[in-house]
Amino acid sequence: MQNRSLVFSTTFMHEAQIIKDRLEGEGISALILNQKDSMYQSFGYIEVYVPNEDAEKAKDIVERASE
Repeated sequence: MQNRSLVFSTTFMHEAQIIKDRLEGEGISALILNQKDSMYQSFGYIEVYVPNEDAEKAKDIVERASE
């Protein structure tokens, strides 16, 4: 994904949504990309991306959210 960095990956949509909401609450635009297989939901990940210039700040926010 051009001009965006992966900051979080999970197998659960609700976790990705929580992270996206936290990032947006801090003023960082976030995008969820669902890479799960449509037929076999146990394969693949749900990923959260942010603009490259916000990646370091976003990673710090994600790390604090995981504590």
